[in-house]
Amino acid sequence: MSDGKVSGKVHFIDETKTFGQNGFRKRTVVLEQDTGRFTNYIPVEFIQESCESVDSLKVGDEAEITFELTGRKWQKDAASEVKYFLNAQASSFRVTGDGAAKPDAGEDGAPMFDPSNETEFDEDNVPF
Repeated sequence: MSDGKVSGKVHFIDETKTFGQNGFRKRTVVLEQDTGRFTNYIPVEFIQESCESVDSLKVGDEAEITFELTGRKWQKDAASEVKYFLNAQASSFRVTGDGAAKPDAGEDGAPMFDPSNETEFDEDNVPF
């Protein structure tokens, strides 16, 4: 997996969605970045217990999200087309701008989410 950071203004916060028989949950946050030439919209996914941490974010907040790039291969059956999926899976975030709720603070005093105590889930049962 590759780690990275992305920052921008929170443009959209989706509701938590549940998939499959094991109850896999994810919640998408879209960051907006204005580069001067055009605007980037970057979706980042929070999974399982980290879905609730997004409750402290608000549309319009400036935020920095640390993520891991994950990729999956999917094929319905041997005769169907192979599809590849790329996801930016959030591992932590901090609010860098004003107007946000103040959850537990990180070392620098900025709100921080740490999913290190998340429960494991079965990747083979993920529908994407």
